[in-house]
Amino acid sequence: MKTFKKPLSCEEEKNFLSLVKNGDTEARNLLVEYNLRLVAHIVKKYSMSYHDTEDLISIGTIGLIKAINTYDSRKGNRLATYASRCIENELLMKLRQEKKIAREVSLYEPIGTDKEGNEINLMDIIRSDEDEILSELIVKEQTGRLKDIIPNVLDEKELRVISLRYGLYQDSVMTQREVAELLNISRSYVSRIEKKALLKLRSALL
Repeated sequence: MKTFKKPLSCEEEKNFLSLVKNGDTEARNLLVEYNLRLVAHIVKKYSMSYHDTEDLISIGTIGLIKAINTYDSRKGNRLATYASRCIENELLMKLRQEKKIAREVSLYEPIGTDKEGNEINLMDIIRSDEDEILSELIVKEQTGRLKDIIPNVLDEKELRVISLRYGLYQDSVMTQREVAELLNISRSYVSRIEKKALLKLRSALL
């Protein structure tokens, strides 16, 4: 189990900070060592969402170093108070970056095949022409993730039109004219609803 140095007294901390302002890197390194306990304490809140606590400690330490380098005692806060915010910001920035990368990677994960048996992914939807955005994706039960998104993005009318047009939720695939006749609206209105719904879905997947 890693042990941390006891916190510095106010006077000791003040002296070290004064040395840091004068470019003393050894004083900065000592301040980092004496505040690693703070980093570890904050990291505990995020360790469940990240596999490697040591990585989080390293990331939090970067935030601590930034805090030491930019700390201004004239603003009235103790170093620990200011450093806590800097450490949290560094951790949150890293975790948001990880989530963004994971989301980008997931866009390229295979989720089904088209009619010719070619592997397709969510990126294929984004890059497709509007008329083809869903038609190649709705393949049996392999589009579960997309189906989960649709009810949260579309309103009731858009959901009904898209469901009928592309055979979602056990509905049969229908032409725009057939949908118009079923819903007792014009085909051009169906086309506008469908186009708006597809644009919403594209935005949700980006």
